[in-house]
Amino acid sequence: MKNTKLSYLAIIIFHALLALIIFVIPFFSKIYALLIVLIGVILIIRNKNRNNEVLFVSAYLVGAEVFLRMTGGNFNNEYAKFCVIGFMFLGMIYSNFSKSALIYLFFFILLVPSILITANYQDAGTDVKKVLFFNLSGPVCLAMCSIYAFGRKITFDNIQKLLLVMGFPIISTTVYLFLYTPNIQDVVTGTQSNFETSGGFGPNQVSTILGLGMFIFFTQVILFSKSKIELLINGGLLVFISYRGIVTFSRGGIITGVVMIICLLFLLYYFSNAKGRSKFALVFVLTITLGIGVWVYSSFQTRGLIEKRYANKDAIGREKKDRLGGREEIMDADIVLFLENPIVGVGVGLSKEKRADQLGIAIASHNEVTRLFSEHGLMGIFALLIIGVTPFVFYIENKQHLYFLSFYFFWLLTINHAAMRTAAPAFVYALSLLFVQVKIPEETEN
Repeated sequence: MKNTKLSYLAIIIFHALLALIIFVIPFFSKIYALLIVLIGVILIIRNKNRNNEVLFVSAYLVGAEVFLRMTGGNFNNEYAKFCVIGFMFLGMIYSNFSKSALIYLFFFILLVPSILITANYQDAGTDVKKVLFFNLSGPVCLAMCSIYAFGRKITFDNIQKLLLVMGFPIISTTVYLFLYTPNIQDVVTGTQSNFETSGGFGPNQVSTILGLGMFIFFTQVILFSKSKIELLINGGLLVFISYRGIVTFSRGGIITGVVMIICLLFLLYYFSNAKGRSKFALVFVLTITLGIGVWVYSSFQTRGLIEKRYANKDAIGREKKDRLGGREEIMDADIVLFLENPIVGVGVGLSKEKRADQLGIAIASHNEVTRLFSEHGLMGIFALLIIGVTPFVFYIENKQHLYFLSFYFFWLLTINHAAMRTAAPAFVYALSLLFVQVKIPEETEN
């Protein structure tokens, strides 16, 4: 047991030191990105994916993606998604997949008409190949992850290990943020999303991965801390990650993390017996107390600006006209494009150019839902219904999946504020399709 604790602490320290090394030697980030994929492929091939190595390797890369992007480790913006797609394909070669999962192939087929529109688009200023890769990498990643994960059996302990593997590189991200801006008060001057507190990278994506990290280490605190030392370590990581997530001033990821925690607490309470529910009150009180503590400290460090941010006010306390950081205009423009092209939409990735005529500026959508409407029309709506409803149909026979609602709402909320810029929403969505068993029934002896 002591060796287990030591190894857990050693892994945490390793990832903290990794952040320090890359902060001092940025080029090492590219080596790190290559090593993740190289070691991952070796593990999968060597073990022939007997223990779902594909899921663990993909989870690690998904957790590391934002860290790699903010430190220049990614070889292109779609690096993590392409690698995850490759891992899933390799996993299906070794471990096959459920025939029922082919509904996600149908999901992708519904997107084909709009792909053909873009492929035949003639505009000297448009790089069609780049547009297709940028906008389709997310849906393809979701389809491949879902086909692999659909109905695949896994124990609850292993899905927690999977989350922890995803959480380790998030520790590196958080430590790097601290090294990048050790003093928050020096860089926070307003209530807009802050690139300085986000490692110089997009606050939206940073808060998304940190919100996921909040959930991961919250589960460690309440379900898997078997000693006071583990409780202290996991509680410290939870507080550290939550604080750095809040001070990015990007609300979407943090709100998503909180919703994930609420969903987990709801299912834990619902499926607990009378004895478990009596203990639940203490867990709830401690959770609220910890949350208030982190919020008060964040407010102190930002001189009260974080409270104004979440109240949708500017630095001097005036109510802002828009509540979603200007995204309302983009969403409205998407709806107009859908009404003008209701069957197959305007074409994959072309809504950005079409919006330039409406808004006077070519800006990509942050909302995957309205993007599907505008670029894929009714086909996009049907595609969205497939991926939106299928997990709940499968959950009817999968009640032991205590993380189901948390994973599902991470995907749903993330695509509404950060689209599918990273592999995280696609991969976490697929985790909701795993067939989770809290206890494996003992085999009957002949």
